[in-house]
Amino acid sequence: RIWRTDVTAHPFASKTTTRRNRDALIAAGWGVMISPTGCGLDTDGFSRVALDNGAWTFFQKGLPFDETLFRKTLEHVGHRVDWCVAPDIVCGGDESLALSMRWLPRCLDECQQVLIAVQNGMEPHQFEHIVGPRIGVFVGGDTRWKEDTMADWGGLGLRTGCTVHVGRVNTMRRIALCNAARVSSFDGTSASKYNVTLPKLDNARKQSAFNF
Repeated sequence: RIWRTDVTAHPFASKTTTRRNRDALIAAGWGVMISPTGCGLDTDGFSRVALDNGAWTFFQKGLPFDETLFRKTLEHVGHRVDWCVAPDIVCGGDESLALSMRWLPRCLDECQQVLIAVQNGMEPHQFEHIVGPRIGVFVGGDTRWKEDTMADWGGLGLRTGCTVHVGRVNTMRRIALCNAARVSSFDGTSASKYNVTLPKLDNARKQSAFNF
């Protein structure tokens, strides 16, 4: 495995309503992840903005994915985000991929870049002919699968030039794994909720994996 030593993954944090946390994230150069199910769609001065599809929140609440809400959100903010995550089905396997592919043309019409959520059971070779400068992958899945396959998805990004983003990254250890896997970016909620964690997390994302 080739360990990343030069370029580190760019951090995104979930949107926060706390002004102090927001200002600290902006000052540290973090991006923001907005969502149809989040606390608003304004970008609050962040220079980098991504749009999640909200599928995870619906899944946690035991509700079906609201395609109408996502479509309206995409039309409203798609033109001003760096990328969006195409709709997916949590733990949905092939059915999830089929849904994402169905939405792909619509998302590309509204956004400059679209990520397809990948999860347990999916493999990078399935996406070699799909990804590229405008289509990337969002690494979801459960914790074990995410960590075990992260480097494989990072390799896909290196081979194809696509964006590889990792979701639910809230610890220094997992940030180090992102850097080691040479992925493009990651997101988490820790720095959004707890301002005190930002300095440690921000320092971790600037370090090579050798330091952990």
